[in-house]
Formats: sequence, C-alpha cells, structure tokens
Amino acid sequence: MTDLAIGSTGVAVLLVLLLAGLPIGVSLGIVGFAGLAIVLGPEPAFIKSGVIVLETLTRYELGTLPLFLLMAHLCSSANASRDFFDAAAKLIGHRRGGLALASVAGCAGFGAVNGSSLATAATMGLVALPEMRKRGYADSLATGCIAAGGTLGQTIPPSGALIVFGIIAEQSIGKLFTAAIIPGITQLLLYCAVIWLIATLKPESAPATSKASGGQRLRALARVWDLLALVVLVIWGIAVGWLTPTEAASFGAMGALLLCARRGQLNSATVVRALRETLVTSGLIFAVIIGSLVFSVFVSVTGVAEAVAGGAVAANLGPVASMFLVAAVLLLLGSVLDGLALMLLATPIILPVVSEFGLSSIWLGIFIVRAMEIGFIHPPIGLNLYVLQGIAPDVSLVRIFKGVLPFLVSDLLHLALLIVFPMMALWLPSIVG
Repeated sequence: MTDLAIGSTGVAVLLVLLLAGLPIGVSLGIVGFAGLAIVLGPEPAFIKSGVIVLETLTRYELGTLPLFLLMAHLCSSANASRDFFDAAAKLIGHRRGGLALASVAGCAGFGAVNGSSLATAATMGLVALPEMRKRGYADSLATGCIAAGGTLGQTIPPSGALIVFGIIAEQSIGKLFTAAIIPGITQLLLYCAVIWLIATLKPESAPATSKASGGQRLRALARVWDLLALVVLVIWGIAVGWLTPTEAASFGAMGALLLCARRGQLNSATVVRALRETLVTSGLIFAVIIGSLVFSVFVSVTGVAEAVAGGAVAANLGPVASMFLVAAVLLLLGSVLDGLALMLLATPIILPVVSEFGLSSIWLGIFIVRAMEIGFIHPPIGLNLYVLQGIAPDVSLVRIFKGVLPFLVSDLLHLALLIVFPMMALWLPSIVG
C-alpha cells in the first residue's frame, strides 16, 4: 500500500471514529500515531510524537488559551451575560423586534469575553429567552436569534477556536484576532437585518414593549461600562500591537479579577470554581491540539495534503470556485461532525490548497471558523439548537429548526461574501499591522 493510500485510509478511519463519538483529541492522536508507525516505523513515530508533545506544551503563545478562559469564567461570575442583555434591552427593547436585537447584541458582547459558542448560547438563552417569551415573542424567533447569536462567540475575539487554529497553522494569533473583527461585526449586522425583516413581515412575532426611562438606560449602561472597557482594551491592544496576545490575555484575566472585586463577586469559591473550570477546559483543548499536530504530521508525511492541493489546481476551477467547493464540503461534514473536529480535520488538508492558490492563511482561519460556526446551527447536529431545546423543553426541535433557518441563510450569504471579498478579513490587519 502506498503512503498516499495509507493517508487516505487514515482520514477515513478518523471520520469513522469521530462519527462514533470518540473524543476528538483521542481520535486524532490514535490515527496520527498509528499512521506514522505504519509509514515510518514504531520508533520514529514515538520520537516524533514525543517531540510534538514537548514542543507544544512549552510554546509561549499556548499560555494565551488558559488566561482567556480564566477571564471568561471570571466575567461570567460577574454577571456579564445578564448585564449585556439588560443594557441592550433598555436601549432598543421597546422597538418591534428590539428584544431579539438585544439578544444578538448581548451574545456579541458576552461572546467577546467568553469565546465559546455553546456557552454563549446557553447563558444568553437562560437570560434572554424567558424575557422574550414573557413579552409575546414567537418561540421560533426567540430561540433562533439566540442560537445564531451564540455562534458569534467563536468569531468575535478573543476566540478559542482562532487560538487553536493559530497554533496548528503556525499563524499569528494577534493577526487572526484582528482579522476576525470585521467579519464578526458584519455577521452581527446581518443577524440584525434578519430580525428587522421578520419583525416587518410578521409583526405579531416580535411585538413592541414599553420604553425604558432615561434613568433606567443610564443605570443599565453603568453596569456594563467596565466590561466593555475591558473587552475594548484587550482587543485594541492586540490589534494595534501594544500587547502580544499572551500579554493581553494576562491583562484580561487580571481585569476580570478586578471586575469581580468591584462587583462584590470576588471570593474564594468564585476563584476556585473559575480556576477548576479553566484547568479542565485547558487540559481538554491541549489534548486536542497535540492530537491534531500528530495527525497533521501524518497527513504531511503521506502526501494527502499535497495530493488534494495538486488536484484542486489541476481542476483549473480558480481560487474562488475552488473555495466555494471547499465550503460545500465543510458544510456537508459540518452537518454530522462537531465544529472543532471539523476544523482540526480540515486544516492540515486545506492549508496546502490555500497556499497553491496564493490565498492568505490568516483568511483561511476566519473562513474555517465561520464554516464550523455554521455547523452549530446546521441540522441535524446543530448543538446550539439542542442547547436551546434543553432550556425550553416545551418548544419542539422542529420549531427551533424553522426559527434558525433565516439566520442560517444569512450565514451562508456571509460565508460567500468572505470567499468573494477576502479583504473583509485581511483589510484591518493590513492597516494596523
């Protein structure tokens, strides 16, 4: 059996293991190590895997991940999700569809400090969903906007998915964060446009509510100014080069501690819980990164990535058409695979394709993260949809699926725009870089 055949078989075995529910990191590590042992021999496979483990765990930039996770857990303890939603609701909640708009805005704000799609959807669902249902919003719109808004958690920096991509693809995490700003904002605006359209065509699904007084608005804004300041300072510091991503993560974690203290939420139980959750999540992600790097080496050694890149060029479709084809494959796999598994499987294979067409690896990071985020609201997996169904068990999955469809259409449109106009992701890094 040729190396290419071994590599292709390894990719197929990995897909089977992922579909069977084996943990992502374990699946990647097993297939990668076994493949290297077959191609190179057991001893070189052990040596190469050991080197990958040592180099990964000693990488300076890997410290970014646990620090941002700690920041996220501490901000959650400081009631960030409720305050973001409350401020947005006080400002625009009285308009038709205003609470849905406030929910998406709250998802964007909380996602900026949380960096997790599932956590954003779950937390904002607990906060915003009861409010919208109590005020007569249609269940489909209420659940759909939160499920879609949750996907902003991995797009708006700081993003755990972009950190993982940066490490695997050996790209600047700071540039990835900067590149994600405009796509994150444009996706947010598209979601708002969908809500406005639904509220216009079906006004009974998004009734207007009473307007908050000026004093109530000011008090709501006063509760989020410190959170907004922390997010802006962290993202802006990275974008303009004042802070490295690791320094910004340290600043963010320290700022989150001060926020908890200022809000009277800082105690031993809060700190211990945040540290425990950070360590558990970091350990799981480190295992995934190591497994992915071992698998990437296997794919590279067997020539699978080069063969895919050569085939894409030989097809003579051009970069735009080729990336549309890649997007279709990613969306198809995203309907049955977890988003992170999709990204880790696709990155080592697609990177050479992007290089062959002269496209930017920074752009690829944004493209893949947006594609994997669509998987969070894409039936039949659509994990965000199941999260919302768990919060509101009396709302059927069919209704939740129907509610998210308009937002899914806007996601597909946004992904197409990102392919046709790559400067959406590359313009800002070129300006501030």
